Amino acid sequence: MQVVVEGENKEGRKEDGKERVDEVVEQEKEGEKLDLEKGPVGAVVVEDSKGLERFEDERDHFHVSMLQRLNPTNPLRIVINGGTRVATPSPSQSSRFQPTPPPPRSQPRSTPTPQPSVTTLNSRRFTNKLALLLYLVHKVAAIALVCFLIFKGIQGLIDGSNPAKRKEERVLKYLLPQVEAASLLSITLAFAWQKALREWPQIMVYFILWCTFFMSLSAGILLICFQKPATDGVGVCFIAFAIGNGLYACWVSQRVGFCYKVLLKSLEPVDKFRDLNQPAYWMLGAGFLWMSLWILAVVGALNFYYPALVIIALLLSLCWTTEVMRNVVNLTVSRVIALYYLRGMQSDTQFCFQRALTRNLGSACLGSLFVPAIEAMRIIARGLNLLEGEDEFMFSCAHCCLNVMQSIFRYGNGWAYVQIAAYGKGFVRASQDTWALFEREEMEPIVDSDMMSAICFLTGVCSGSICVIVVAAWTAKVHQPFTATISLLAFFIGYLMTRIAMALPHACVSCYYVCYAENPENRLFDKTIKERLELIKAGRDVVVPTPRVPRRFTR
Repeated sequence: MQVVVEGENKEGRKEDGKERVDEVVEQEKEGEKLDLEKGPVGAVVVEDSKGLERFEDERDHFHVSMLQRLNPTNPLRIVINGGTRVATPSPSQSSRFQPTPPPPRSQPRSTPTPQPSVTTLNSRRFTNKLALLLYLVHKVAAIALVCFLIFKGIQGLIDGSNPAKRKEERVLKYLLPQVEAASLLSITLAFAWQKALREWPQIMVYFILWCTFFMSLSAGILLICFQKPATDGVGVCFIAFAIGNGLYACWVSQRVGFCYKVLLKSLEPVDKFRDLNQPAYWMLGAGFLWMSLWILAVVGALNFYYPALVIIALLLSLCWTTEVMRNVVNLTVSRVIALYYLRGMQSDTQFCFQRALTRNLGSACLGSLFVPAIEAMRIIARGLNLLEGEDEFMFSCAHCCLNVMQSIFRYGNGWAYVQIAAYGKGFVRASQDTWALFEREEMEPIVDSDMMSAICFLTGVCSGSICVIVVAAWTAKVHQPFTATISLLAFFIGYLMTRIAMALPHACVSCYYVCYAENPENRLFDKTIKERLELIKAGRDVVVPTPRVPRRFTR
């Protein structure tokens, strides 16, 4: 049996061999001295040799028993009768049974190679703390203002000598029921749109494009039929939007097929998570309660200074609050679906929902301020690009706007929510990293021409138009002077509540694009995006990307 220790220094083995040879030579000299001084020592030598053999047998047995007890992580190689058994010793055992080799004499010191930092999927830090603090301060102020205005409204109703009492009673009688009805109708429509889009994606893409056109056109015509200056102005706005919507539906008709394929594929993981819609239920319930208090505050604002400015401030606060609710649902769904794509994990929806409400809430607040503005500027940039070349002033304005858009898209875009939810990044860094992934995979033409954000927007407009038709007809029957005001309120409520529910399909599509850009070889993805990219590069597919600054203007 042989025991060979790997990793031992050659110089150390040579020195050990020399020491053993010296010891043997000294023992032989001492033996010769004993023979000369004491005479014949044959019996003693025989007994010593037998004891030496017995000692060697016990030592070999001790080494074999120790080697058999070595754990599997030992780097000792045991060679027994030509067979090899490889094991790896722990540091404590190797230091116990191996001599410590001397350090090499002239070995250069190696510099450790820096390892790239691994992005964790369970970041515990809060993102965008300043935006979170700003939103919380705003929310505390909004709650205090709403409570104060409700108190002023109740005070005005109790005080019989107050001249605003009759006005408040009229508002409560002819405005509050319609607004509450619009809220309930919008929630019903929101889940109807979401369910239909998940069940029949191909039909619903076409249906949403053209249903929004007809509903907004019908709402505009209905308001004009009341023949009031206020309703005429609102009706003209609806008709103008309907015309633009019809042109857009014709413009994107060639992209509907690809949009349907991506939507169908991205919604496949939803069936694996039965409770994925619960965050939307909670947010819509909270939104309904807040809007009920909000409309009471609007009534109380009529009994306060500068009612118009107060109502505008309340409206802006409502828009920011509902947008944050929508992005909380977006972050929750994005984390569940992204972890499924990236790691094959089935995450707990409630845990992801709590994470979105705490650690990632700051990014939701910051994105809620900037992403709607970015989307509006994106539409303006496309419109200005159509006017390019007809007028020198408009030509320069178009490229100036496109230059601003190029910077904004890099530092803030709606695709960032996927990496915010998955990796806990801040909004700006997630936007940069996400866009870098798209550039690496050359996916900018595809994500620029994505229709899902437009489909969700048009769904909200369609629900708002339906609410306008119902509420306007109701109000014109009971109290026609309130028709224009209640129509605008019903439209905003229907739009905002529907966008909260439509955050689920929007988040699924965003995860599909972003996770594909991060790992295109993932077996969960098919060849839809890859084939689309090949068609675009070959010039056989038509895309209408977001206009960008030509290279000659960026030099």
